[in-house]
Amino acid sequence: MHSFPTPALELVEKMHAAAAANPAIAVAFQGAPGANSHRAAMEYAPDCLPLPCFSFAEAIEAVKKGDAGCAMIPIENSQAGRVADIHFLLPESGLSIVGEYFMPIHHSLMAVPREDGRLGPFEAAYSHAHALGQSRKFLADRNIVPLSHADTAGAAAHVKELGDPAIAAIAPAIAADLYGLTIVENRVEDTEDNTTRFVVLAPSALDPASLAGEDAMTTFVFEVNNVPAALYKALGCFATNGVNMTKLESYQKGASFHATMFYADIVGAPGDPAVDRALEELAFQAKEVRMLGSYRSGRQRG
Repeated sequence: MHSFPTPALELVEKMHAAAAANPAIAVAFQGAPGANSHRAAMEYAPDCLPLPCFSFAEAIEAVKKGDAGCAMIPIENSQAGRVADIHFLLPESGLSIVGEYFMPIHHSLMAVPREDGRLGPFEAAYSHAHALGQSRKFLADRNIVPLSHADTAGAAAHVKELGDPAIAAIAPAIAADLYGLTIVENRVEDTEDNTTRFVVLAPSALDPASLAGEDAMTTFVFEVNNVPAALYKALGCFATNGVNMTKLESYQKGASFHATMFYADIVGAPGDPAVDRALEELAFQAKEVRMLGSYRSGRQRG
């Protein structure tokens, strides 16, 4: 908790106290109050108690310890790609994906006004690495140096703490209200369709049978055998059964570089005959298959 900038600590402490009183409806998220993950949690579950955590690992641990009923974790962005570390954290977390939420992302440039009330010019701007990447052109056009911070709202709190009118933050507009900053410009993201996909993690997986008749997604990781055409054969399990794979990403398992894991999303859930056949064939073709969860689709695929 004490890794947050001082202007955020009072809010963090209040939210932790509220969540401790009713952890079943608490939703853990990474970031200071006002972060995009905070907003996503409130939009996904309006009656929840948001529980800010400094890191993704801390948010996951809060669910494992029972301090929160679930966690809201960003997994990928339409502009900046996948969120770092998530593909390593999810399989090892022991938690299951029970939902997804797509949220349009809008960033604002905010700062402390100068003594005469003017805003800018700015030498640098703090924000999360993804927000900086999503606003790359905006910053470059204004010769503002991007400076990385743990999260967007935390960057706003940090700028408030610095009190330097030459240093700005890129964060959700709500962060300006929470930390007493002035918005210089809204919608500073480089594309209008900037969207982040969040997943909801909980201790217990949903029963796939509860998703019957609904649009569903299933997420899993697998490791192929170290033989020629192993990935081709693994993907053929889904192609020949007509199962749509909407996401496939690789990452290294350990430091040997001998074992590659693949993270995949497919349309459908176990109980669907085509999905069952595809997963059964994959179990034969792969060295390891680990299910991460089946859940209701937050957006139509295809």
